[in-house]
Amino acid sequence: MVFSSITFLVYFLPVFLLAYHLTPNKFKNACILLFSILFYAWGGPKFVFVILGTTFLDFIFVNKMAEAKNSRSKKQWLVLSLCMNLGLLFYFKYCNFFIDNINAILSPMGSKPIPWLKVVLPIGISFYTFESVTYVVDVYRGIHKPLRNFWHYQTYILLFPKLIAGPIVRYHDIADQITNREKNYTTDVKLSGFYTFCIGLAKKVIIANTIGAQADAIFKLDISQIDTAAAWVGALAYTFQIYFDFSGYSDMAIGLGKIMGFRFPENFSNPYLSSSITEFWRRWHITLGTWMKNYLYIPLGGNKVSSSKLYRNLIIVFLLSGLWHGASWNYVIWGAFHGLFLVLERVFLLNVYNKTGKIVSTLLTFIIVVTGWVYFRNENLSYANHVVKAMYSFNFFDGKFALNNDFYFTLALACIFSFFALIPATKKIQTAVYGESHTQTGHIALLSISIALFYISLSYIAALDFNPFIYFRF
Repeated sequence: MVFSSITFLVYFLPVFLLAYHLTPNKFKNACILLFSILFYAWGGPKFVFVILGTTFLDFIFVNKMAEAKNSRSKKQWLVLSLCMNLGLLFYFKYCNFFIDNINAILSPMGSKPIPWLKVVLPIGISFYTFESVTYVVDVYRGIHKPLRNFWHYQTYILLFPKLIAGPIVRYHDIADQITNREKNYTTDVKLSGFYTFCIGLAKKVIIANTIGAQADAIFKLDISQIDTAAAWVGALAYTFQIYFDFSGYSDMAIGLGKIMGFRFPENFSNPYLSSSITEFWRRWHITLGTWMKNYLYIPLGGNKVSSSKLYRNLIIVFLLSGLWHGASWNYVIWGAFHGLFLVLERVFLLNVYNKTGKIVSTLLTFIIVVTGWVYFRNENLSYANHVVKAMYSFNFFDGKFALNNDFYFTLALACIFSFFALIPATKKIQTAVYGESHTQTGHIALLSISIALFYISLSYIAALDFNPFIYFRF
């Protein structure tokens, strides 16, 4: 079940909100857990038992770890939990990828190929696995005590707004809210959540879907039909599609969390305004970047090492970040592409950007990001290489693709809202819209706009068949 579906918006969500608000406080977690299981089971009925089983075992392992009398025993329970969570992720997501690559190496030697496994990827496994890891590691580090109530822990993992596509919420961030969130359960917070949800829904349905259909049309063309114009249209369309698709989902998740009394961390902060790739990764998929920093980059030594080791750490982190997104070489190359520019910025590019000024450095960074998205979008590497080559070859011919008025209008909207916070005055407006302190007039205006966006989005969903969620497959 996806947030931008008629099933969720018209049936599931109203029933849940009614039940949740009628349920006494001490039973609200039970209500959340029941609906979260139903939400997940709707799209993956078989795999709901996998996630329920792993949360049960994790709860036991972590409490055993917390009760351990010595560091050796404590570490053993940590390793056991990590092996279970990461082992399942590897099996479901990467097993066939490695089998395929082993076969590619062995087949020239005449070896019999290893047969593929019939494995179906559980929805959202990358997200809830990382959250399980944050729980066990944070408890191991003594950042927070373990939950003693099993149902509270399952609520943390299965909380449906962030279950299948993030944001990746660290256990430490909402541990206290699992047991007591009354201070967040106010009218202003809930209304702010509704506004944020409707904005996210509109970003996803009105902008991402419309512009994404154009990206799909371009990247379905044969290589011979892609000239410089087609390559840039496809690359830019996908650049805006993935941003409004994923940031829209994050807004909906954060908004639903607020309505329920939870405060999830911000996941996007105007990433296309970045004046370097370093800054881009402080603004894009913030919760993944934070996870990689806390649980991979810092354990590797972070930046408190020699320059060569620092560069090594950056490359390792971004290679794994690319692989996290998908079991395919194009994601690894995309990660290496960003890792390379992070290294180059530390070597000399940041000094260059300081001399060129913010406008030029922002434009250059945007071009780098757009180029990287071509590899992210296309699993066929030769096709991706051709598109990138076409982007910079300035070869124009009568391409076989058409642009309609809907695309032009939506592209204009995408540009406006991607760069809306470019100046202080518009950034102030954006902050106010997403804020929680509004006058009565402000509430009336935002409520009216939100309801209008909700119903316009419903009409788009009903009228169009194109309604993917890019990050669901991760």
